[in-house]
Amino acid sequence: MTTDAASRAAAVLPTTPGVYRFRDDRGRAIYVGRAADLRHRVASYGGGLSDRPHLRRMVAQIARVEALPCDSAHEAAWLERNILVTAKPRWNRVRGGLEVPSYITLTRTTTTARLAVAHTPVASGGVLTFGPYLGGTRTRLAVDGLDRVLGLAYAGDRLGGFDRDMARVRGVRAEDRSVRAELAADSLTRDPTALAVVTELLVAQRDAAAAALAFEAAARVQAEIEALVWVTAEQKVTVDDGPDVVVAGWHDGVLVRLEIRGGRMNHWHQREVSARAAAATLSATPPRWVGFADRAARQAVALRDAAGR
Repeated sequence: MTTDAASRAAAVLPTTPGVYRFRDDRGRAIYVGRAADLRHRVASYGGGLSDRPHLRRMVAQIARVEALPCDSAHEAAWLERNILVTAKPRWNRVRGGLEVPSYITLTRTTTTARLAVAHTPVASGGVLTFGPYLGGTRTRLAVDGLDRVLGLAYAGDRLGGFDRDMARVRGVRAEDRSVRAELAADSLTRDPTALAVVTELLVAQRDAAAAALAFEAAARVQAEIEALVWVTAEQKVTVDDGPDVVVAGWHDGVLVRLEIRGGRMNHWHQREVSARAAAATLSATPPRWVGFADRAARQAVALRDAAGR
């Protein structure tokens, strides 16, 4: 692929998150990557790759670009990981990804409520499990942010002296425990009202710290805000115990077919077929996936046409 060809491919990509794949002139997948901005990322392969010198030799082998726009950077991260676990192209360094999958648990008893990070789902009475999420650090920061503004650790009935003082200073009362726990649960299930409340409280603490010239504290709260955005962003390509389904989109002669196995979207195929030949596959696509699949097919056509100019 020449610099000009890379630019033509990038020109029809959105400035949104997604996964991209390079194929060589024999149709073999040689690299799969993800991006917070697909256009910028693919365009970068026409430059010097100063941040990725190990990929410089690969660029000359790229004959075709494929891409799947995603609804969040978190979704793109999971999709890249799932695809690479299934099949690692030559120029990818690792099978899967470097981020550690994790979960957030909310434990509620008659006297306490607490948030924690777990590496596996917790199945027991009184415990709600949210996730999975990619990135243990981000997950811990998101929990820290929720704890910062909700103070669940200080909403118990049997607190020691220090915790009682902290509860008094922070205005946390045991009788508010249920409301605060519900706000945490609603935030983690992406309820927009709950998320707006929690985010507003975090922004207020960040701005107060900055106004007091406590810039390290302000930076920490900002990191917690960004982590909360990460874990609560739309992410449907990886769920636990999800059904096995085929997701397909067709546009102008191109069929994009995505397979979900065990709740993981991990197989990505696309080829040129007639509308008639694609009909049966399209009819099996669950309604919640139609928009995602249609967008993928339209993107495939745009890249095909760009390469043919």
